Amino acid sequence: MSSCLFCRIASHEIPAIIVAETDDFVAFRDIDPKAPTHILAIPRAHVESLNQATDLAMVGGLVGFVRDVAKQEGVDSSGWRLVVNTNADAGQTVFHVHAHLLGGRSLNWPPG
Repeated sequence: MSSCLFCRIASHEIPAIIVAETDDFVAFRDIDPKAPTHILAIPRAHVESLNQATDLAMVGGLVGFVRDVAKQEGVDSSGWRLVVNTNADAGQTVFHVHAHLLGGRSLNWPPG
């Protein structure tokens, strides 16, 4: 989708600090980080939200990709959080499935 910000980042049309990528996924640093490690991971395929995700292998692959990025970033041992906001009331502002990888500090509970 040519107007989607994250599709344009995945295709390298818009610059981002990319930390990992595969044929199916891209991970890049959030421009407004909420933790020392705050990375967004997206599928290259455009899917608006988890509500529209029909390829469960893609969803599972995204989680595995984030796990690998957490290890690469060195937060796997200390702990990290995976956040997927779905639709506006949950805080989704870019309508392309994406996961937030947060780590590098103690994360409080409950979030929000």
